[in-house]
Amino acid sequence: MVLEIRISNFFSIKDEILLDFRAANIKSANAKSLEKNIFSDGKTSILKSIAIYGANASGKSNIIKAIRFCNAMVFESHLHNQDTVYNFHPFKFSGNDNKPSTYFIRFVSNDIEYEYSFSLTRYKIITESLYFYPKGRIKEIFTRDERLGKTKKEKYSFGDQIKRPMDVSENTSEKTLYISRASQMDREIGKEVFNYFHSQFILDYIGFGASSIEKLSLQNKHQLIDAIKIADSDIVDVKIKVLKKLGKHYKADAKTMTLTVEEAVQDYLEIKTYHKAAPSVPFDFLTEESQGTIKLFFIMLTILDVVKHNKVLLIDEIEDSLHPKIIEYIFNIFRASEKAQLICTTHNTKFLDLKKFRKDQIYFTNKKPDSSTDLYSLFDYSDFRDTMDLEKAYLQGRFDAVPYINDSPETLKSLINE
Repeated sequence: MVLEIRISNFFSIKDEILLDFRAANIKSANAKSLEKNIFSDGKTSILKSIAIYGANASGKSNIIKAIRFCNAMVFESHLHNQDTVYNFHPFKFSGNDNKPSTYFIRFVSNDIEYEYSFSLTRYKIITESLYFYPKGRIKEIFTRDERLGKTKKEKYSFGDQIKRPMDVSENTSEKTLYISRASQMDREIGKEVFNYFHSQFILDYIGFGASSIEKLSLQNKHQLIDAIKIADSDIVDVKIKVLKKLGKHYKADAKTMTLTVEEAVQDYLEIKTYHKAAPSVPFDFLTEESQGTIKLFFIMLTILDVVKHNKVLLIDEIEDSLHPKIIEYIFNIFRASEKAQLICTTHNTKFLDLKKFRKDQIYFTNKKPDSSTDLYSLFDYSDFRDTMDLEKAYLQGRFDAVPYINDSPETLKSLINE
């Protein structure tokens, strides 16, 4: 599970922003009725989902993109060579393009809490650290600072959890995260952290290889068909055949997050759907079904795996090609889960409803005067009462996270006649 994420100097994000999954102490009647929106981890209450709202170009997608890049660094960086230039850009104004970018994540894996962080430029790692709480007290696993000297002994500090830690550091270049190399070199804590990012934190709904899609489809076939029926009630069966294995694991390459589902799987899978009007007549799923049905299939394939195994899912623009009722269905699946978590962005104001979401589950992005992204939650507005109309307040600009549009008749006439 994720407890918090902090990011600075990635894309439009200049100053540090915080996504906090630790539930606030909200005692309102609405919050008390939403007990299924949270779960307990020891004495801490954790949010199951966070929805991020904001105007176009305010930085919502850049938050998702930064998290994807940083997580992918953990399970990709051991492959980097000396010519590697990292696939991100720091904030380009105010001299920040020459400053390090930073990532911090607090998470729980196998009932142990970890704090992992690193900083980097587009060309090299600057710092990296990993701490954990094995018995409720923080303990260092390792720290790294490439600015402290020329030798590995000067740059690294270790606790007693990693066997022969210097062997790993000697094989870790300035292009590579130590935790990535430690996993590759079969160090237990390195593998634990690597597996968390690789297996538990799903970066998008294109998260599986072709053979995994076939396996998961068979395991969850009835649930998948039921879910697809929400988008198209005529579908009565789905059959999947692997044509050839994927050349790479799509989740492991942040660049592929712009691919459509069709582009990701069209050469590898044959998916046929069957409709109740003619149950023996196959339809080619990727070319003959609607975009909403196609997207829902892959989202549900991922979501069923996420909720059954208490994973974390990251989705940008969750409403894309999906009806609001289907989005609500997805949110309800996470509410019904034990400890699964969802981070998503959306423009759909239907869900700005304090009878469906707690204040601390709703975040807003806003473009500041220097063009950087600001991120804050509804919980920060202590004067906003539960009895107020949240959707109306948002659309009126109460939280500064909407576009300001001058659409007066005079302005529109001038625009048309220019």
